[in-house]
Amino acid sequence: MLILQNISYTHSNKELLFSNISLTVNNNAKIALVGNNGSGKSTLLKIIAKELFPSSGILELDAEPYYIPQIFGQYNHLTIAEALQIDQKINALQEILEGNVTENNLNLLNDDWTIEERCTEALKYWQLNKFELNQKLESLSGGEKTKVFLAGIMIHLPKLILLDEPSNHLDVQGRESLYQFIKTTANTMLIVSHDRKLLNLLATTCELKSNGIKSYGGNFDFYSEQKSIEKNALTQDIHSKEKALQKAKEKQRETLERQQKSDAKGKKKQEKAGVARIMMNTLRNNAENSTSKTKSVHEEKIGGISQELRELRAEIPGIDKMKFGLDHSALHKGKIIATAESLNYSYNGELIWKNNLNFQILSGQRIAIKGNNGSGKTTLIKLILEEIKPQSGTLKITDCNSVYIDQDYSLINTELTVYKQAQQNNSSSLEEHDIKMRLNRFLFTKSDWDKPCEFLSGGERMRLMLCGLTITNKAPDLIILDEPTNNLDIQNIEILTAAINEYQGTLVVVSHDDFFLKQININNSIILS
Repeated sequence: MLILQNISYTHSNKELLFSNISLTVNNNAKIALVGNNGSGKSTLLKIIAKELFPSSGILELDAEPYYIPQIFGQYNHLTIAEALQIDQKINALQEILEGNVTENNLNLLNDDWTIEERCTEALKYWQLNKFELNQKLESLSGGEKTKVFLAGIMIHLPKLILLDEPSNHLDVQGRESLYQFIKTTANTMLIVSHDRKLLNLLATTCELKSNGIKSYGGNFDFYSEQKSIEKNALTQDIHSKEKALQKAKEKQRETLERQQKSDAKGKKKQEKAGVARIMMNTLRNNAENSTSKTKSVHEEKIGGISQELRELRAEIPGIDKMKFGLDHSALHKGKIIATAESLNYSYNGELIWKNNLNFQILSGQRIAIKGNNGSGKTTLIKLILEEIKPQSGTLKITDCNSVYIDQDYSLINTELTVYKQAQQNNSSSLEEHDIKMRLNRFLFTKSDWDKPCEFLSGGERMRLMLCGLTITNKAPDLIILDEPTNNLDIQNIEILTAAINEYQGTLVVVSHDDFFLKQININNSIILS
């Protein structure tokens, strides 16, 4: 069992990330942890894994957690066995089998005589049979590194598993293996993911916010339905509060007009009655004080309603606040952009594809490039972008305006501020206020304009990149997306999806996220093998 009580975490710069996080995870439970980029999902997993310490609160565990992070570059210098922390145990077993039965070797092995069999079984399950335990991680692809750490679950047999975006770099086969494992395992699991197919396998969804965590008793589809109900209720509350504000302002105006008329009448009566000047001044001061008091009462009420309205509007999801305005491609639909005939490429004299590629890309098409990890998807993108040349066959590319968007949104120059990055796309000489207006459309307010891009999250970089596409003078004829959802939360994936669906041009996408591909209306595929 895992128990979190009033957990808070503050960054080293004294900025509070979250507070009052309380959660109980019972044995054998399978829980999804969702939340916007920057809400602290990865940090919370690290706290549970004891890689970070909370600023306050209580953490109780009855089992040692097995934690798989989403970034593995820090392990590149290690072998597979070292990364899985089984190298000493494996070496001890081999020495014992060779007759070196020392007390140290027996202590290291700790009666784990089946460690080699579990390793073989785990590597086979995760399609890693071709690798040896002494192979360095630096020689593996991103998806293969993920599989190595997933294999560690079957080797270490933990009771509590913490997974941070486990399907990010997995190919279709790897994802299916992961889904099957989640379905069949009896382990307790807490998983951070934006993979909606994976999230629907988990019985409970917990949403993390800065001021707490809310549990929804169902999978992601159930959570989405509940969020939709909450969103509709929020919309009604906003409309109701807007009406109340308008009514309060009208009431204030009517009351003040009535009081002013009454004061004017009283003044005329007093003048006709010949009231002394000193008394007139006293009566005038009393009337002004009464008007000021009435005005203050109404302004206080209006201020309170306005504050409540601001708080309600702050809860509106980002996608509902955004306006995209992406221009359309100037190419006529059906124009041939690329033609490949018997296309292939080789590394170290070995062809990358078993079968030569033959395909056409037409203007207006939406095409997915599909294949397992290591099948050459990135190589094909480089060929289409003319960064490398075919070594076999031909690839004819029509002159067109293309944009390549990778999963790290490398179009963003991290040395620039948000405003200066937007200005980089200003080929049509827009005025400063026009650029800032467009930044506002993409949720970059005045407080963000001078922020260095290096501090932007994946979702913020994606939004800034989309904003840049609306500023540039010429809309792209071809957009190539390479695993664009890997570093995004669900809300930002929805923003990206909405922007892509508004774009009327040619789209080539590399993604293992079938749900995303369906949402952006992919209608053709290039299959690599």
